Amino acid sequence: MSRAAGFAADMWLAEREGPAGLARRRRRRLAALLSHARTASPFYRHRYRHLPATDVRLTDVPPTSKPELMAEFDDWVTDPAVTRASVEAFVADPGRIGQPFTGGAFVCTSSGSTGHPGLFVHDARAVAVYWANPLVRGYGQWLGMRDLADLLRRGAREAQVIGTSGHFGGMAWAERARRRSGTSRRALGVFSADSSLRGLDRALTTFAPAVLAGYPTALDLLAAEQNEGRLNLDLLLVATSGETASPRLQRRLADAFGCIVRESYACSEALFLAHSCAVGWLHLSSDWYVLEPVGRDGSPTPAGRWSDTVLLTNLANRLQPVIRYDLGDSVCFRPDPCPCGSPLPALRVAGRSAETLVLADAVGRPVPVIPLVLSAAVDAVPGALLTQIAQTGADRLAVRFGTEPGADDATVWTRLQGRLGAALTGLGLENVVVTRDPTPPEALGPSGKFRRIAPGHYSQVFRL
Repeated sequence: MSRAAGFAADMWLAEREGPAGLARRRRRRLAALLSHARTASPFYRHRYRHLPATDVRLTDVPPTSKPELMAEFDDWVTDPAVTRASVEAFVADPGRIGQPFTGGAFVCTSSGSTGHPGLFVHDARAVAVYWANPLVRGYGQWLGMRDLADLLRRGAREAQVIGTSGHFGGMAWAERARRRSGTSRRALGVFSADSSLRGLDRALTTFAPAVLAGYPTALDLLAAEQNEGRLNLDLLLVATSGETASPRLQRRLADAFGCIVRESYACSEALFLAHSCAVGWLHLSSDWYVLEPVGRDGSPTPAGRWSDTVLLTNLANRLQPVIRYDLGDSVCFRPDPCPCGSPLPALRVAGRSAETLVLADAVGRPVPVIPLVLSAAVDAVPGALLTQIAQTGADRLAVRFGTEPGADDATVWTRLQGRLGAALTGLGLENVVVTRDPTPPEALGPSGKFRRIAPGHYSQVFRL
């Protein structure tokens, strides 16, 4: 953790130095990353063969995409000992969620919000940056000294309500944190977002967290439980991630739990990209990450306008370099300084919002279902691509999907049905019928983002 402490101190100093200090670090780290990538990665060596040896501008570097990099996985990584086969074997074992990979690396899988799940390996240096970032720019700025003292007095207990069915970024990182020590395991509670509400109420009440974190849709359901008196949490902070939390949803959370609500922006390719401030803007850690908002043709999108997509460069991870990577999110950077006073660039993100489904159980009672629970279930099926789930009735779901080259279509469908059936059964919805829609999956929206889960108008019939 001494390395993480050093990065934390540097982040604190970089903010005090202002935009110039942040830019100086960014330039130095970008030059080092590009040099290392074209030297140690066969993929980038070939990709950058026509670029000058030095003084390369980031805008001269060709963009990359998840499908392209996954197809070239073994040539993409900079350590030949890390292979796609070895990583796939690692993530196939749920008992290894959060365990260090070769050389202390961190492994996670993406949720497939662009329709293409991915495998990501972060080296020990990147892991240290990820430890430091939320401490300095998240909790360290969200909570005042009195709140921090209260948090410590209460054992720093944090409950995370997330998907727990695989090596997804949130779950893998939480388990990594819990494995650090017995104290960490006692302080950080992980609760499955696909648990029944009554079960979550009991478990969270027993755990008595000071901080509640997780998917906005999951926390919104818990806010309703708090308002109805079935949950009675005394919180210092609610922290959302994984989906975009609308201002209205944030107000509902703040009113229900009587505490501040903040948001973080993260992805499997680069953990903890940005953290929100008191006036509601996300602030990018621009000394460690570059986000380039662009249009469909790749041209830059000016500040103050929403982009069609955004290109990500992660300056922390050299094992699996992410350089001008099409993340698929639509973002809007603030054109002027944020009123909160932070020197970090301020932005907002669209494209990851979600709407809770409501399905009917066997006797017609409404059961809320968090969309990420279903998407996590299908993302765990090997061979499935571009999976979409639509609600077609009060107790019916239809699945569209493609298959990877070499995968057997019938086998993939059987596994998809099985995974979805298991998730639904766990929610008391074993009556829900899951059918296949032969229509090809479709990208929705100008950025090409997929709406993985589409609630039907049937969800609006019920009132929880």
